[in-house]
Amino acid sequence: MKAKAVTRLARAKINLTLHVTGQREDGYHLLDSLVAFAAVGDVVHAKPATDLSLRVDGPLAKGVPTDERNLVLQAAALFDCPRGAEIHLTKHLPNAAGLGGGSADAAATLLALGELWDEPLPDDLLKLGADVPVCIAPLALRMRGVGEELSIIPPLPDLWAVLVNPGVPLETPPVFKALQQKENPPMGQVPDCTNAAEFAEWCAAQRNDLQAPAIALAPVIKDVLEALEPSLLARMSGSGASCFGLCASAQDAEKLAAKIRAAHPQWWIAATTLS
Repeated sequence: MKAKAVTRLARAKINLTLHVTGQREDGYHLLDSLVAFAAVGDVVHAKPATDLSLRVDGPLAKGVPTDERNLVLQAAALFDCPRGAEIHLTKHLPNAAGLGGGSADAAATLLALGELWDEPLPDDLLKLGADVPVCIAPLALRMRGVGEELSIIPPLPDLWAVLVNPGVPLETPPVFKALQQKENPPMGQVPDCTNAAEFAEWCAAQRNDLQAPAIALAPVIKDVLEALEPSLLARMSGSGASCFGLCASAQDAEKLAAKIRAAHPQWWIAATTLS
């Protein structure tokens, strides 16, 4: 039976680590990354309609396209037999922020329309971007290759985090272009940690190889990391400019978020869990 309407949360994707291990001849970079997902995100709502349409609203909807440039409509077009649907995207995540917002929106759209139309998911999700496959099943995974190699890791301990974006959009291609060393050591094996402090200690020994080139392009990232320093670990997510601070408890996360919010009211800040 086809669904009457479907709503999906497009959870923010956090690269807890991001090792750039090489570059293919076609230009695509090879990655080794530990990806987790926050409890905050955009919302995709789809319901039956004669035609396919997209409406975007929400606190961070400004500048988000509603035509075929949006990955939501590109995701809909990927089905073998696309049909009508009224898609409503509510934006809570900043754009070009290193949180996988567009990819998460596309993945949530695929899942919503698959249920709405009673259709299997399309095969080649990489057409929509390297982050879309990992966003289909929003749970902590190790992501390698260009995003197509996904593997299960030991369950993460309870993790809390503060996410911060300084309001500076940072497109991914210039960050990769600014990365001078493209062949770096891979990530270590993810251990079975029992608490947030133990996990943060392991994570601190890993890297985000894009952090330094991103700071060179957007120096405000350094300010964000400094603001997050009271956490167990402060690091940039993805290609930036968003950063995260791992915390030992919900209370610690809320306290740190409130402190940063008071000092930088113009920044986007969220205290959340990661899983």
